[in-house]
Amino acid sequence: MRAFVVTQYKGPVQPADVPEPVVGDHDVLVQVQAAGLNMLDEKIRAGEFKLILPYKLPQILGNDVAGTVIGVGAKVRRFTLGDEVYARPRKDRIGTFAERIAVAESDLALKPASISLEEAASLPLVALTAWQALVERGAVRPGQRVLIHAGAGGVGSIAIQLAKHLGATVATTVSAGNVDFVRGLGADVVIDYRNQDFEQLLEGYDLVLDSLGGKNLEKSLRVLRPGGKVIGIAGPPDAAFARELGANPVLRLVMAALSSGIRRRARRLGVTYEFLFMRASGEQLRQITALVDSGVLRPVVGRVFDFDQTVQAVQSLEGGGIRGKAVISKA
Repeated sequence: MRAFVVTQYKGPVQPADVPEPVVGDHDVLVQVQAAGLNMLDEKIRAGEFKLILPYKLPQILGNDVAGTVIGVGAKVRRFTLGDEVYARPRKDRIGTFAERIAVAESDLALKPASISLEEAASLPLVALTAWQALVERGAVRPGQRVLIHAGAGGVGSIAIQLAKHLGATVATTVSAGNVDFVRGLGADVVIDYRNQDFEQLLEGYDLVLDSLGGKNLEKSLRVLRPGGKVIGIAGPPDAAFARELGANPVLRLVMAALSSGIRRRARRLGVTYEFLFMRASGEQLRQITALVDSGVLRPVVGRVFDFDQTVQAVQSLEGGGIRGKAVISKA
């Protein structure tokens, strides 16, 4: 089977012939027709996540998939041959930059009927991230104020739409060229991060979704009301995530140390910081499917690469600048 793999951290992505997926009793074999590109793919290649995602190399990259069911395990009940499906495979079973992939039934959902396979492939990781940040962790309610950084990006473009659906007033940071774009998604307050300082313009926010980290994360703490929360998806990881990961005691201490500074600054301000590394969930994807098919959420695909261009596609992640998501297509 043809796939695109990383054989060593910081090394190039390469085409390779790999064994066919092993399909367990609770697995669904999917013919990959489209795969979303995420910064996570580049960070895995660069070794930035090897502490918390210790993959055995060579590893097939790819964290989003849309395609057709071509096989089912003996105990699969929800899917049948020919179903069009999409998923973010769980973190230890990634590998969507391939011709086929076996996905756990519980991670999979039927593709939204109203969109293409390429659009569906753009959604799982970013939509699940937005859902788990805003609905599950943030419990966003009508009338609250939410700041979403990098609103024109993959997570941001979906999170803006979801936050508006939940009834929040939404602020976001973008470059000047994306102001009208994010207003079209529903943003109420748009800040040009190159010419404006969001910390000087915002205050009293209930929740911040931060995808940038560093100084941006520190400044985000200061725009919150007392009791507010920053959810970071760029790190640093915290002890709660280490427990969720099932990390050993030493790794738990390391992760707690990595986030100790930002958590300490948060406590001084009377706010909290949480790290989110989204998890796979077919159940949540089914709720997202309903929102897509009802017109509440619309995927944003900024560029489509052919499967043969996968190496170039992964390289493009370093440059950024794509609205929404880039997708690899086998159509």
